[in-house]
Amino acid sequence: MKKLFSLLIIYSLSIPLTFAQQETSSFYATMALIDAEELQKEYPNEIEIIAKRRNEAAVFMSEEVSHKLHGRVLVHGPGFIYKSSETEAKQSLQKDDIKAVSNKMAFTITEDTMVNQAMNAIDTQNIENHITELENYGTRYHTSNSANQSAQDLKTKWETMASTYNRTDVSVRLVSHNSTPMKSVVMTIQGSEFPDEFVIVGGHLDSTSSQGNNDAPGADDDASGIATITEAARTLFEIGFQPKRTIEVMAYAAEEVGLRGSAEIAADYKTNNVNVIAVGQFDMTNYNGSANDVYFIDDNTDSTLNDFFKQLMDHYNTSGNHQLTYSTAVCNYGCSDHASWNSQGYPASFPFEANFSQYNPNIHTRNDTFSISGTAEHATKFAKLCSEFLIEIAKNDATLSTPEFEEEGYYFYVKNKILTYNISQTSMEVENINMYDINGRKVLQKKNIISSGNISLNSLSSGIYVITLSLKDQRQLSKKIILD
Repeated sequence: MKKLFSLLIIYSLSIPLTFAQQETSSFYATMALIDAEELQKEYPNEIEIIAKRRNEAAVFMSEEVSHKLHGRVLVHGPGFIYKSSETEAKQSLQKDDIKAVSNKMAFTITEDTMVNQAMNAIDTQNIENHITELENYGTRYHTSNSANQSAQDLKTKWETMASTYNRTDVSVRLVSHNSTPMKSVVMTIQGSEFPDEFVIVGGHLDSTSSQGNNDAPGADDDASGIATITEAARTLFEIGFQPKRTIEVMAYAAEEVGLRGSAEIAADYKTNNVNVIAVGQFDMTNYNGSANDVYFIDDNTDSTLNDFFKQLMDHYNTSGNHQLTYSTAVCNYGCSDHASWNSQGYPASFPFEANFSQYNPNIHTRNDTFSISGTAEHATKFAKLCSEFLIEIAKNDATLSTPEFEEEGYYFYVKNKILTYNISQTSMEVENINMYDINGRKVLQKKNIISSGNISLNSLSSGIYVITLSLKDQRQLSKKIILD
């Protein structure tokens, strides 16, 4: 094994590697320790475990063994997370998971009229057409020419869609990456009141096949997800929804080879302190293989956001034409792009098409085609869920979710005229909480603050207010809220 790695290192020093050459050589990654150990037993010359911690391993492995992991050990996703260097792989094991802050935003359900208009406007034929468009590339494997062509074409499709509805608040961009030649595609719908607060939905644009990546149609995995989020966005345009928070719709590059596109985007957003309120992942939506319509992935997701998705379905999807049923399931290591956001501390949720024990057996093969289903009825259900999620979170709401509060360790939210706070994670004491109306008049003051509690705001009328925390080091933290 060491001889193999020495030869690889000598070769890498002798000539510059193109992306295509990198793809045929070995690379660093992290994965579940149990999977790494099983692969090492079977393919001792193809994978080296370079570090372990808890249930994870940092590895150096060949492209060939990564496909073995893809096709034999797991049922979905790459099963590993690509790392650019040995140092990054080892350091990622030492970094404890960054947990998303639960309840930093009060998710509420208030937009019945708008949501029902959106669900009624979902067009199944649009989803079917889009799935077959993507399937017809033959392959969208991340190093292929057709992968970048699909990204460029999707950018044009989204731009045309926005132009058709005269949406001047929409822009679309291609995102280049360091770890793959394929580009991600991002559509931004600018928020009218809180443009610095982001709501994101995404899926991966690339495809793969264990039978040869020149034949990887990827209809369900994940043309269905891209078609789903596209139709959800189109529906918002059709009903004239104007988000108060910024919405971004993302088609990620190179998910199938270690979540590369989403990992770079999520890390970049974290580095630049982008305030992402919520992330929804739509990876495979059209295979109806289980008793329930939707299965929420419990691991590497945010429990509060998962619960909100379920509340949406309890409210909007219990009966009639829009009825949906749901349950929960677990995923494997690095099974989809939600893990990239979760690892950066952003709240993410992953509604999946089936129980993982009843997954689509055609994924990662040349048989992952639209003809297997022949309809997009199942994906239509996810498009409805996606549209209601976007409308309810991107609306105006009374929250305290600004970075200055989060960074200092003070978590506040308002729901049903109850201000809930938690300051137990900070060492800086709060002297008092003050609340002011739009004219600057103090309407509430609370002293002797304990670590957490609730304050009733029922005596206050609807309107705009400012809440200020006065700290004992003389600083103040303030945030505007709106009481309905």
